[in-house]
Amino acid sequence: MATGVAGAAVAVLRGCWHQNMSWPIRTQEHSYQVCLGCGVKRLFDEEGFRSYGPYSYDLHHLIAWERARRIKLQRHTDEDVKRSAS
Repeated sequence: MATGVAGAAVAVLRGCWHQNMSWPIRTQEHSYQVCLGCGVKRLFDEEGFRSYGPYSYDLHHLIAWERARRIKLQRHTDEDVKRSAS
């Protein structure tokens, strides 16, 4: 019984480690996974078949993060193209 109580206390204190994620779900042109333990979401790259980015319970927050990341990458790409080779 002491082991069970200690295990429950550790689970409460450390929180979820998101080890049991769902299969990828696609919506609004984005794919994400959901932790089956706590319900937190994370974006999923279908080409690389891996999850990436921050964890969030709000899917709209993750989509906004992804859009900002894409804009930032596009700006860097545009700046590299504008630089001369000399």
